[in-house]
Amino acid sequence: MSNQFVWQERFNIGVEIIDREHRKLFGIMNRLLTFSEKESKRQWVCEEGIKYFKDHAMKHFAEEEVYMASIHYAGFETHRKLHDTFRQKTLPELEKELTQTGYAPDAVSHFLGVCAGWLIGHTLTEDHAIVGKATSKWGNLLPEDLQKAMSKTILQLLYELFRLDARVISDRYGGEKFGDGIYYRLSYETKQGKRWDSILVFEEKLIMNTVGKLMGATSNKLDVMIMNATRYTARQFVDNIRKHFSTTEQYELKQESLLTYEQFQKIYDKEPPQCSLLFNTGEGYFAYCTIAPHLIGNEDGTVIRTEKNAEEIKNYLRENKEDATKKILLVDDSDVMLLAMKQLFSSDYQVATAKSGLSAIRSITLDRPDLILLDYEMPVCDGSQVLEMIRAEEDFATIPVIFLTGRMDKESVSKVMSLKPAGYLLKSLKPEEIKQNIDSFFQKKA
Repeated sequence: MSNQFVWQERFNIGVEIIDREHRKLFGIMNRLLTFSEKESKRQWVCEEGIKYFKDHAMKHFAEEEVYMASIHYAGFETHRKLHDTFRQKTLPELEKELTQTGYAPDAVSHFLGVCAGWLIGHTLTEDHAIVGKATSKWGNLLPEDLQKAMSKTILQLLYELFRLDARVISDRYGGEKFGDGIYYRLSYETKQGKRWDSILVFEEKLIMNTVGKLMGATSNKLDVMIMNATRYTARQFVDNIRKHFSTTEQYELKQESLLTYEQFQKIYDKEPPQCSLLFNTGEGYFAYCTIAPHLIGNEDGTVIRTEKNAEEIKNYLRENKEDATKKILLVDDSDVMLLAMKQLFSSDYQVATAKSGLSAIRSITLDRPDLILLDYEMPVCDGSQVLEMIRAEEDFATIPVIFLTGRMDKESVSKVMSLKPAGYLLKSLKPEEIKQNIDSFFQKKA
């Protein structure tokens, strides 16, 4: 680990209350780093310092959330969930390790490495996204139920292979460095072009405490034989995961590679994974990252081959009966708003998006929604004009439309009420309140 965590001007987001607290957190970590390198009274000093860091971080998160709410930040819920994961899972697990090891240097290094990496990555992406200087990298994650299923599968595999009672300490692993790591990438592809990239990150001591022990290693150093055995084990591991989450399609291994930490970071920054989990196995840290866009949704449809078209169409009809999940069309000219609302609703509804009145009409024609959430203020055609177009089409006239808008003046409200929308919601509402309103709408309709 470097001697100091260096604050850089690029970390500033331009909001004084947030930038000031970030600088303080960096300062606290630097003092902890200095204390951890001194044997005298290290445990007591680190214990007090880490408690101070934690209390300060919790205070900062609370203040940042108040600020996001005050500006009606569209990504508020996603951002708050990142805070919750860090304060409810990651920090308690790191503290537990510190206590169990008596604040051993490795445990302190873990704590500082994960916290510093998380803080830097979070600041440069998620915090910059608050002021529109960046885009959140967590907009493309697997649905929550699928993430939980993958976590459960990995925990089971870790136990079956090595009898490790591992725990998930982050379901938003941002690529933070923990100890000396081995970064191993496996890239698979189907004939249809679907990709599945898995990156496994092993702390070196985890490899020595599992694969090394099984091979009777007499030293604590990795060698070619242990690395080859780790590669073989990792491939089995990934194959078992893919069996749980891919279909009958045949994936072929196209490339395997050992990465440096810098190479791992570049891949991570270029294409954030759909699933990114960090585990404490009790014998060392382990991270599993999946880049598999098709897991989010099957965009390729059913491939029909001429010689078997009847059979394949029958299978398709049998397996794809009309989905009971309601369809929502979001119409808004803001990419940020569309992304935030899609994240809010996609766990319970099928969600389509449109950025203009014309694209909304096109979307309705191709796939009729059960509800349209419509913004009022849009260029070219505003919300009332879009609703007029929808009502003018006989086939679309009965589709319920709810306005989701920042406009609350009497003139705007009265203008659209004559068109009989199914509701009128303000963007200033908390995301959970917007969701509750839509859930209630469908429950009453049912």
